[in-house]
Amino acid sequence: MQDTASEIIKDTTPFITSDTIVFGLLMICLGLIFYTSSRKDGFWYKFYKIVPALFMAYFIPAILTTTGLIAPEWTTVDDAGTATEGSTSLYYMSSRYLLPAALVLMTLSIDLKGVFNLGPKAVIMFLTGTTGIILGGPLALLIVGAIYPDAVATPLTPVPGVGETNEIWAGLSTLSGSWIGGGANQTAMFEIYGYNPKLFGQMVFVDIVVANIWMALLLIGIGKAAGIDKWLNSDTSAIEKLKEKVSKFSKKVERNPSFADLMILAGIAFGAVSLAHLGAGYISGYFESMVNSMPKGLGRNMLSFMSSSFFWMITIATIIGVLLSYTKARNYEGAGASKFGSVFIYILVASIGMKMDLTLIFENKMLIVIGLLWMGVHAGLLILVAKLIKAPYFFLAVGSQANVGGAASAPVVASEFHPSLATVGVLLAVFGYAIGTLGAVACTFLMQLVTAA
Repeated sequence: MQDTASEIIKDTTPFITSDTIVFGLLMICLGLIFYTSSRKDGFWYKFYKIVPALFMAYFIPAILTTTGLIAPEWTTVDDAGTATEGSTSLYYMSSRYLLPAALVLMTLSIDLKGVFNLGPKAVIMFLTGTTGIILGGPLALLIVGAIYPDAVATPLTPVPGVGETNEIWAGLSTLSGSWIGGGANQTAMFEIYGYNPKLFGQMVFVDIVVANIWMALLLIGIGKAAGIDKWLNSDTSAIEKLKEKVSKFSKKVERNPSFADLMILAGIAFGAVSLAHLGAGYISGYFESMVNSMPKGLGRNMLSFMSSSFFWMITIATIIGVLLSYTKARNYEGAGASKFGSVFIYILVASIGMKMDLTLIFENKMLIVIGLLWMGVHAGLLILVAKLIKAPYFFLAVGSQANVGGAASAPVVASEFHPSLATVGVLLAVFGYAIGTLGAVACTFLMQLVTAA
């Protein structure tokens, strides 16, 4: 008779578990994507006019995960029924090392005044995205609850422990924190409302599936940005002026990079990464002590993002890049600084893609339905406001990802429009960290009202 533990715990070990091999496989995929996307005629030329290379860099790793070839994390069960957890460190590597390096390289030649001259529409679209998340949660619960009351009912199983609840609104509150601010805000909501940790995995699952589906749609939209802007009747002149100004500067300083140039760029990028990590460690530690000394309550949890080392790492890396743009270091744009930054961004995108198992879309169907309706309200409101104020698709996409994706993906989407625009994504994402918990609390209050009605 088979051991009970092995019957309960499913072995999910992928075919390839070595980070070295997985990384090489992802790089082969990226190489093939850019080889095919560089063709000037034939099938691939027509294909990439519809589907952007960035989407393929995200989607192909997702297929590899779905087929079981690779996985972001897994459980191995031996013959004795003993389970061992395993995971890849590629996402951590790319988000903690390559992302800050990319931000520094992409902001070396940034025209900060030009970024601010983009006007208020970027902030308006970001706040519209936040409003869409705040309203989307309760509306999704209202719709699903009216059709399938059992889907929003509290599980009957009693919850052990003090201060833990099974209420669906409490679980969804963690989603609202994640989709307005990020991981730190999600954790804050988890602590505020005391959701059952045993059920929290379901909410993480919905977060991954729905947020990744939405990001995929935004990436596809980038390939059709010109047509969307025409439909929105948007004024893209400020964006085009900034892109043109940066492009002219790049051409002015462009040169065939020497070996010394490449080593200096590497030193600038990863030296900045080390400084960002060093500063983040001290600053987040200071704020963690300060936040923990505060009395428990909303105020304490609203400031919890200040203790996030990832938040400070991204902030410091961006500040370093901006400061360097006022020095002669900005001339290294001519040696390909932003191109190397783009390479790092695509590696990050591939590592994000491998976190998505497409088969999971069909599990926990009603929670997924709630998540999709929720995101639909967010998307619909963004489109409506963009149409009303004639905002470019760039502001819609980046404003959305600054909420839903945070600092890990907002600059990715922004840089796909042009490397010089990555800073816009970072600035909005940092704004999202600051208001994430307050917005999530407002959303949760509305969800409580809906479920209590």
